[in-house]
Amino acid sequence: MALWGGRFQSDSSDMFRQVNDSLPFDQIMAAQDIFGSIVWSRAIAKAGVLSSDEQQKIEQVLSELLDSAKRNELDFASSGEEDIHSFVEAALIDKLGDIGRKLHTGRSRNDQVATDFRLWCREHIDQLRLDVLSTIQSLLNSATRHQHAILPGYTHLQRAQPVRFPHWCLAYVEMLKRDLSRLDDLRKRLNQCPLGCGALAGTTYPVDREDIAAQLGFDAPCQNSLDAVSDRDFVLELMFVASTSMMHLSRMAEDLIFYNSGEAGFIRMGDAVTSGSSLMPQKKNPDAMELVRGKCGRVFGHLQALLVTMKGLPLAYNKDMQEDKEGAFDSVNQWHICLRISSEVLDSLELNTDVMTKAAQAGYANATELADYLVDKGIPFRTAHDISGQVVLAALDKGVAIESLPLDVLKQFSDKIDHDVYAILELDYLVDKRNILGGTGQKPVQQALAREKAHLKALMAAAEKDRG
Repeated sequence: MALWGGRFQSDSSDMFRQVNDSLPFDQIMAAQDIFGSIVWSRAIAKAGVLSSDEQQKIEQVLSELLDSAKRNELDFASSGEEDIHSFVEAALIDKLGDIGRKLHTGRSRNDQVATDFRLWCREHIDQLRLDVLSTIQSLLNSATRHQHAILPGYTHLQRAQPVRFPHWCLAYVEMLKRDLSRLDDLRKRLNQCPLGCGALAGTTYPVDREDIAAQLGFDAPCQNSLDAVSDRDFVLELMFVASTSMMHLSRMAEDLIFYNSGEAGFIRMGDAVTSGSSLMPQKKNPDAMELVRGKCGRVFGHLQALLVTMKGLPLAYNKDMQEDKEGAFDSVNQWHICLRISSEVLDSLELNTDVMTKAAQAGYANATELADYLVDKGIPFRTAHDISGQVVLAALDKGVAIESLPLDVLKQFSDKIDHDVYAILELDYLVDKRNILGGTGQKPVQQALAREKAHLKALMAAAEKDRG
């Protein structure tokens, strides 16, 4: 059932329908469309368009449809409808005849789809928050299981300074916390209701837009009808947050892929999140994390596509904007999946702590400590830095670690070096000396871990309360 057929004398071509019809993908918003239609029926009843009896009949049928939608029992495939709006209206008319034809009074598909999409995005924001929190939980659990493990920290993918494994976990916790805050900010901006704005200029019927917004769970109605029907900032923002978070997951994936490699050998991933080779029996590939890394580009592409689609569109609604949905639906779905599989990978990790420790001790990571030691002896840092570099060259030449050089050799570079130097070159000293806020020392790491656990507990409790 086309919602616009009266002015036309012939049917749409098959090719036009293939380009135009959106039901194959916007059916995902069936529950939101029906919910919005129920609230709209109440609004136009209050405005005198429907009698109380008509409204009750419409709401009864729509409520039955909503139950079917929630059970995934609606038959979209054989309907032949153009979009989810015509599907719902056709189902209503099939049950109620002319009474069903009254529902669309004062409403346009423009404000209808804008409302549906905001409702859908809001629902998924709430679920995505739980997924992000779950991934944070997995990071904190992994950090707790391996509180004393030490591994090399890297810059330029070169061994730099050793860090505690929980410190690595907490770095990604910080990233995901920022993703949470972006979702929360987005939800506030998104939560404005377009319904009642009509095609672009508002409606002539005296509907109470504040009440409509409240019934649909919005904070307020959109303030400008032109903007309300043509705004897709909320979709772009959601896709940007998805892209940023996917970038964070991709970075974590790359770390874990490297740590899992034969060259590093720091971790082992569980069988449930890895795969083998069809040719090489010995292989155990980190495919889950490689796919997270790969899907990141897919989500980035959807964001770029919608930005280009929206660029230069005149007010108000244009059919180009139908291209907003498939990329957004896929981006959100991929983000859900990647958060959940990342949690599974983190939960499966086994650490090769001996290998990690040996790697942290190698690479002359204690050269900075030697420079700091010389600074404490009164030598300017730049001079101390040069001396430490010369010691590294000497150790490299002999093929030994700095701490393996005899004292008489070390004294050749500075007479300030004494027996006490060996204590500061030990691995635990290197790590735990950094006891400043945000550092990798045991004390700040334990404090941060306790703080983040308490924060997560509060966030999870709040989320459960909201769901209840």
